[in-house]
Amino acid sequence: MTDVSSDLSRDVAIGRRVLETEAAALSDLAASLGDPFAQAIETLMGCEGRIVCAGIGKSGHVARKMAATFASTGAPAQFVHSNEASHGDLGMISRRDVVIMLSKSGASAELSDVIAFTRRFDVPLIAITAGADSALGRAADVLLLLPDAPEACGETKAPTTSTTLSMALGDALAVALLERRGFKADDFKVYHPGGKLGAMLKRARDLMKTGEAIPAVPMGTSLADGLTELSAKGLGCVGVFGQHGLLAGMVTDGDLRRHLAAGTKPDTVDDVMTREPYAVTPETLAAELLKEMNQRKITQVFILEEGRIAGIVHLHDLLVAGLA
Repeated sequence: MTDVSSDLSRDVAIGRRVLETEAAALSDLAASLGDPFAQAIETLMGCEGRIVCAGIGKSGHVARKMAATFASTGAPAQFVHSNEASHGDLGMISRRDVVIMLSKSGASAELSDVIAFTRRFDVPLIAITAGADSALGRAADVLLLLPDAPEACGETKAPTTSTTLSMALGDALAVALLERRGFKADDFKVYHPGGKLGAMLKRARDLMKTGEAIPAVPMGTSLADGLTELSAKGLGCVGVFGQHGLLAGMVTDGDLRRHLAAGTKPDTVDDVMTREPYAVTPETLAAELLKEMNQRKITQVFILEEGRIAGIVHLHDLLVAGLA
């Protein structure tokens, strides 16, 4: 009878061995970065066209992901399969581009046409390879050498550690490039308008209710009229503004319940309002707004411009936008 617990323990041990092997290789890669990496960033900064990421096999899959990362962080990029390049896709590469070619060995015959094309037309070539003396390594303008680290799968030598290193190095290039270019959250949002990430990068101004949808009354308003406004707008609160339209306070359902429970008989909204409530500007990131609302345990926030009420965001607005 098979000892299931023994099998599970062995599986966990294998998993840990793989991760430790790859983690050690990543540490070696990080320690090895130097002038060639800086030269690669300078080359990419000077790119007037697209960053073309090329490779075959597992390296091709990594190259495709690398191109997607560059593109999503504001550096126009595309993937070219080295085999397809020999059958017409070389036309995707222009003299204004920079080519990043990935290959562990650097000696695959399928790479030769792309390498020859870059040399013929003076297209800058950045190589990511473990083969410094390979055809790719010798031809490259910039050589980013991968450590001679063992593949995590042992005897089969299937690409594992090497592809992890290549992908991590691609991430390092993309992040260094975006920081050099001053790429910010607002820029990132342009390329990620959908999903939760896009929602987190929205601003309060993108989500707030404005105009007649804002529940607000002037100071001195009777409590009865304040309740009418609160109920009519359906947001569970009403803002109270004073001289020059500046926000003076806020009355919530909770404020009213507390006064009723205490047996008090307030006459105006001034008597029950929370003075100087938490508020933000229209430029506040939605992600920051959600964090503050959760920490403060509140469901509504007024948006102010120069102290005046410009809008209001309800927790429901954040949910509808896909933030949570």
